[in-house]
Amino acid sequence: MTPRAAAIAEKRITQVIRRHGSQPDALIEVLHQVQEISGYLPRPALRQVAFQMQMPLSRVYGVASFYHLFRLEAPTAHRCAVCLGTACFVKGGAQLASHLEHRLGVRLDDPAGNGLWAVEHVSCLGACGQAPVLVVDGVLATRLTVGDPAALAAQLDGAGLPPAVEGA
Repeated sequence: MTPRAAAIAEKRITQVIRRHGSQPDALIEVLHQVQEISGYLPRPALRQVAFQMQMPLSRVYGVASFYHLFRLEAPTAHRCAVCLGTACFVKGGAQLASHLEHRLGVRLDDPAGNGLWAVEHVSCLGACGQAPVLVVDGVLATRLTVGDPAALAAQLDGAGLPPAVEGA
């Protein structure tokens, strides 16, 4: 981040905190808005929130690291979220996750992924009747045919995933 971009982000974070009156019970909402500004929660932003909200950095970091929707590392350019909720799990969600790890050359829930792609698990995407499902860059892919590798490959191609990583 350039110094100018950092200064702009710092000013916007200050505005967010002021809008919430620096109230400790607004911490989660403040962190959500800070993440919208930066795309994740960088350490300098967490320090700024702690200082300006007059609370220990350990508390701010504790909240940020506890909730699944907060990211402490810069996101990759592309993201997949594979559902491992009950319906998806029963219909092959775990196999789908394993297939995605192999295809993309990443580990499930590694936010750094392969530098371009990351795959995370979620507990539910609200499409249980269309299981198994995943979200690729914000677009839902449903009724994935985990038991038919050729059909699954075609579905994943259609969802915008790159072909399998060589040697993976």
